[in-house]
Amino acid sequence: MTAPYRIAVIPGDGIGQEVVPEAVKALNAIGDACGHAFEFQEMLAGWVAIDAYGTPIRDEDLEVCKRSHAILFGANGDPRRDEISVPVRPERALLRIRKELQLFANLRPVRVTPELAPVSPLKQDLVEGVDLVVVRELTGGIYYGEPSRRWQDEDGERRAVDTLLYSETEIRRIISYACELARTRGSHVASVDKANVLSSSRLWREIAMEVAAEYPDVTVEHVLVDAMAMLLIREPKRFDVIVTENMFGDILTDEAAQLTGSIGLLPSASLGAESNEAGHRLGFYEPIHGSAPDIAGKGIANPTAAILSAALLLRNSLGLEKEAAIVESAVARALRERKATADIVRDGPALTTTQMGDVIAAHIKEAAAA
Repeated sequence: MTAPYRIAVIPGDGIGQEVVPEAVKALNAIGDACGHAFEFQEMLAGWVAIDAYGTPIRDEDLEVCKRSHAILFGANGDPRRDEISVPVRPERALLRIRKELQLFANLRPVRVTPELAPVSPLKQDLVEGVDLVVVRELTGGIYYGEPSRRWQDEDGERRAVDTLLYSETEIRRIISYACELARTRGSHVASVDKANVLSSSRLWREIAMEVAAEYPDVTVEHVLVDAMAMLLIREPKRFDVIVTENMFGDILTDEAAQLTGSIGLLPSASLGAESNEAGHRLGFYEPIHGSAPDIAGKGIANPTAAILSAALLLRNSLGLEKEAAIVESAVARALRERKATADIVRDGPALTTTQMGDVIAAHIKEAAAA
């Protein structure tokens, strides 16, 4: 058995505390079957950390993340506690991890398989066969720009400002990453901006065109963000790799999630420029769904996205491609057999969160032994 891979585990808030254990279960299943050991260190972040420590994430826990091979995360926040005036926000945990670990590239793959196409709210022939990945720049843009503040004028008028700032280095890095990724897929990149209005987007497009010239084997097109919002619904199979800035990516990936019919199916990987001790990119892996406080504690949350996030962890941060494929095939088999939670199974019996994790873990062991 290999030396243990160190995985920082942060269940976070809401259903994160229910789905992350199922992802850990899947990792243990593939580890047992293929001779890999995982050393999990669990910590708090988000509202649970604010309640326990008064801060969204402690400095010492962030240091554990930096020393790990990868980070597995659940969910962040609770809309029931979203008072505008709250000075310490749970989202600061995510933003701080991304910034300090320089996790600049967020990958969100969207695949609609035949067994999932009937679940989509869109027509089956429109979505079946969709296989795209959104590459979202994650450490720049309006979420980090300064100034970002609100104030009240002398006449009592309330005002606020957020700054959308990008550097050439940040844009070039993410566009280059998208083109490199496209070379392993369909060699097509759609770069999304708002160049008809925003100065930052005009810089984005200018640099995207310069980078595209370095990749003559990759087709790079430029799409305005409002047009992309329409085309994702009208022609989703047209796209291969979509690359865009932080805020646009945040919005478009939630829209793309609906192509599958459930946000509980989509994983994500946030990758940095630095390599870990395994010689691969340090990464932060999370399902794209939120904390879903309306179903938290009921045992019905879909763990599929968290388990698929664990598969991305195996592939991108540990270099275990075969093991990642086994986990993904186990998920596909469960869905093909209509063994799923209530958000997927619209008619007939649905599995609980734990039951879904058990089914996938059993399929992992069977596939690895085959």
